[in-house]
Amino acid sequence: MKAFNLESHHDDEEDPEYQEVELGRVREFGRDALHPVTEPDQERLVDVDQGDGTDDVVTRLTAANLPVVVKNKQLELHVYGKDGYLVRTAQHQGRNDLWSGMATTPIAVTLRDKGNYLDLTGLARVRWIVRTNSVSALHPIVKLADGTYIVARRAIETNGEFLSVELSFNDLKWFKLDPEKVVPSVEVKNPDLTKVDEFGMAFLAPGGGHGTASSINLSDVEVYAKPVPR
Repeated sequence: MKAFNLESHHDDEEDPEYQEVELGRVREFGRDALHPVTEPDQERLVDVDQGDGTDDVVTRLTAANLPVVVKNKQLELHVYGKDGYLVRTAQHQGRNDLWSGMATTPIAVTLRDKGNYLDLTGLARVRWIVRTNSVSALHPIVKLADGTYIVARRAIETNGEFLSVELSFNDLKWFKLDPEKVVPSVEVKNPDLTKVDEFGMAFLAPGGGHGTASSINLSDVEVYAKPVPR
């Protein structure tokens, strides 16, 4: 199975009430209510290779530079699929993102909190900035506490634009996902989303290379959910 596990290098003490991450910017609140983001400036705890500040700076995502991508020591980044190792970091419109264009097989990208599961029921939601090129779509993916990977039928398409998309996990139809091939199979009814091990996005098609060919970009991920200690 192709899965990159990222160790972080962020040494600052975290507020126990929440943690926030950018490219997954994850907020996990210890209280029952979910709180909106109100701060104008967010601390950058997760960073993708900065390049030289111009657009379309592309760097291969390898074992050598993975520790630079996620700096929060509580998080791991996992990349699935035979060509998962070809997922790269890129700069677009002043943001850093992950880009799938060079992967010639389906891929999936997830984040995992080492200390907590996520309860994605009720008011929980995910917000991210994404782009899909050509005839491409992204699908939400989670890994359940029992090790099962599932992918939602819900497709996210942006027609080549970078858009902020928000999604709740209520009433989605889920299908079992092979994490090695990143291929869905049978429907999974009523999955237990109260203890989610990993969350992320799946791209269920091969990439088409540079330019406007089939590919996806994913950045600035925010998750609003209750943490469940492991």
